[in-house]
Amino acid sequence: MFAIVNIAGQQFKVTEGQEIFVHRLEAAEGDNVSFDQVLLVDRDGSVKVGTPIVKGASVGATVIDPLVKGDKVIVFKKKRRKGYRKKNGHRQQFSKIKIDSIAL
Repeated sequence: MFAIVNIAGQQFKVTEGQEIFVHRLEAAEGDNVSFDQVLLVDRDGSVKVGTPIVKGASVGATVIDPLVKGDKVIVFKKKRRKGYRKKNGHRQQFSKIKIDSIAL
C-alpha cells in the first residue's frame, strides 16, 4: 500500500514505515503530524485517484528529527572581464519524518 501525498508544497510517494526528508516543519521531535492532501492511494492494486485530493484520506507521521541540514550548495556568480565575482553558500533545512499510517 502506498500513497502520493503533498507535504509542504512537494509531492512524495510514501509507504508505511518509510523515513523521508521534507522541508522544515514547525513541529518538535516526537510530535505526530497528519497530512490530508492525499492525491492518490493504492491499496493492493485498487487505485483511488483524487480530484484533486482523495476525500477522507490522510497520512499520519512522526517527526524523528525536526532540524536536519542538507548538503551545501555553492552559488558562484561571475561577469567576465569586469572583475565581478560573488561566492555564496546555502544549506537547506529539512525535517526527518517516519510515515506511521495511511488511512482512507
